[in-house]
Amino acid sequence: MSSSGGGRKRLRSASSIIADTTRGYHILKIDNYSLTKGTPTGEFLESHPFTLGGHRWYIRYYPNGYDSQSKDYISIYLRLDQSVDEEVKACYQINFIDDADERTLSLDRVKVFRSSTISGYLQFRNRKDFEKSKHLKNNSFAVRCDMVVINKFRAEEEQADLIDTSAFVSVPSSSLHEHLGDLLRTEKGADVVFEVGGETFAAHRCVLAARSPVFSAELLGLMKESDTAGVVRIEDMEAKVFKAMLHFVYTDSLPKARKEEKDVMFQHLLVAADRYNLERLKFMCEEKLCKYIDAGTVSTVLALADQHHCSGLKKACFSFLRSLNNLKAVVSSDGFKHLSRSCPAIMEELVAMLGT
Repeated sequence: MSSSGGGRKRLRSASSIIADTTRGYHILKIDNYSLTKGTPTGEFLESHPFTLGGHRWYIRYYPNGYDSQSKDYISIYLRLDQSVDEEVKACYQINFIDDADERTLSLDRVKVFRSSTISGYLQFRNRKDFEKSKHLKNNSFAVRCDMVVINKFRAEEEQADLIDTSAFVSVPSSSLHEHLGDLLRTEKGADVVFEVGGETFAAHRCVLAARSPVFSAELLGLMKESDTAGVVRIEDMEAKVFKAMLHFVYTDSLPKARKEEKDVMFQHLLVAADRYNLERLKFMCEEKLCKYIDAGTVSTVLALADQHHCSGLKKACFSFLRSLNNLKAVVSSDGFKHLSRSCPAIMEELVAMLGT
């Protein structure tokens, strides 16, 4: 007699439909903004073409708006610059470079582009408000267009018997950084004290040693034997910089700083990161400082980048100086004159770069 129901083997199969996408972004910088204001309403200036997802695109900049309804605004549009047999699907967002964050790009709003289609922001920013904003620096500004092009959909076979654990178990995100931050704040179990700029900071040798090879050598090596009082004096560093560095060591994140002193803090923090071989912190400071490069800071930042071997930050400074207007604004400054005297090798690199 044959068995019924559960006695028979069940054949199972499963598949997923997956979107094949290409991500990327294009940065458009507008030099001599004031000169572009003479462009009539409805007329545009266009970026250099860029390719993403196998298609050619442009960014169109309308200094006085796309039409009469937007004449008091800057309009920004994205254009598919080619004839296509099949429509192109893409998601995009355009922001000032200071506000750009690809993580905020929503995939819910898919735009369909046909041959030579344009899509964008009719009222991107009110012109008067923009001219008073932080985005306009040295008569220049930049926008960044983040994009996801949907190339095609495909089906993939999956293992059918896998259990969807998310339906039953929700794993919380890691809170290790919060617990370690509490440990730093409460000083519970601290076994070493630092004296920096007249202030003291309690910390934990094992945490510092695990994060920094320099701290490991100092706190678990000879210094541990010789420093019976448990107080380590740090020279040539401000207390607030050391405090910020400790915050990173325990939480793997940058502390909040007042807006007006962020660039200076990141400069000092980069020096501290290099001193204690905190590579991730050093790169984070490099990335932040790239956003603060202007005619008033580029000389100091370039010298800092050269001294502490920050190749990315150095390239960002050279990129800023490649603009003739930026270079003219910088060369007459005291900072640039000091840089040329103290760092002749940088001047040689700059001349070579400008000659290419």
